[in-house]
Amino acid sequence: MSAAATAQPSKLAAFVRTWWPWLSIAARLVVGLVWIAAGLLKLHDIADSVRSVRNFQILPEWMVPTVGTGLPVFEVVIGAMLIGGFALRLTGTLSALLQLAFIIGIASAWARGLQIECGCFGGSGSLVQNASAKYPWEIARDCGLFILSVLLVVGPRSRLALDDLLLPRVDVER
Repeated sequence: MSAAATAQPSKLAAFVRTWWPWLSIAARLVVGLVWIAAGLLKLHDIADSVRSVRNFQILPEWMVPTVGTGLPVFEVVIGAMLIGGFALRLTGTLSALLQLAFIIGIASAWARGLQIECGCFGGSGSLVQNASAKYPWEIARDCGLFILSVLLVVGPRSRLALDDLLLPRVDVER
């Protein structure tokens, strides 16, 4: 293997080690603010949130009211924890799993020919004309947020996080 080939991974590793702790702040803010906005807009009308969950026709009816009512609160809590950098690995994991559930839900509605608004930022998930044209964009948005959430889990520790106050940093030489 050439010297150039072995130097590349170390340059990338150095870049990630140096810059990701700062770039992760931006990732936390983007994902966290999206969760807070989505949750607050749903909290405005819980009945709409419940209708939105119901219109996806995925969950059994007995679960719909609980999910429709609890989801906005969960989104706000996850968003606040991401922004604050509290339990970041756990919160990033929960964020990624929730994004994955939304991606699957929208893809499922699209595959089944449902013409509903996603209800991601409020709204009742009601029938709308040509909703399937929006599904690829909604899935792409959620995929981007999923990737940012996963990076928060697997990347180096973030700066300016509550985790720094609660869990001291340990620098490990490799």
